[in-house]
Amino acid sequence: MRGILTFVCLAALLSVSNAADVIRYKTPGSNFPIASAIEIPSDVTLVNLSGVVPSVVNPNATKGSAEAYGNTEQQTTSSLAGIEETLKSLGLEMGDVIKMQVFLVGDPKLSGKMDFDGFMKGYRKFFGTKEQPNLPTRSVVQVAGLANPVWLVEIEVTAIRKSR
Repeated sequence: MRGILTFVCLAALLSVSNAADVIRYKTPGSNFPIASAIEIPSDVTLVNLSGVVPSVVNPNATKGSAEAYGNTEQQTTSSLAGIEETLKSLGLEMGDVIKMQVFLVGDPKLSGKMDFDGFMKGYRKFFGTKEQPNLPTRSVVQVAGLANPVWLVEIEVTAIRKSR
């Protein structure tokens, strides 16, 4: 295990977070937009955000309907925009996110399978861009349902803050 970790460490391309000297390890030979590992120095504070769910994206749709919240891409974009807003209120930004847990509900339009491609389209608007290249570690799982039956997405994140 130690040999594998050493190889990953040596082979990985590193990027540094805006908030601290966090080391983000890319997966060797892959351009998939997540970090394979993140090393956090001891002078960093972890900030955990509760799960964020989508906002209404179509106010003209029937209140509480699936159309009001949109598809997986729209719900992902909306949820990540909510996370971005919360982070800003805490003096942080999306580049400070180090870990993400994503819960996707199976889309009825896809025979109950999660729309991973739709999720990735929304995700790529916030992570791995030229403006915001810092990538978090991430897990995406399909769940049976969320608190609102028309929500398809809920996202939790952990961010870092340089100790004051």
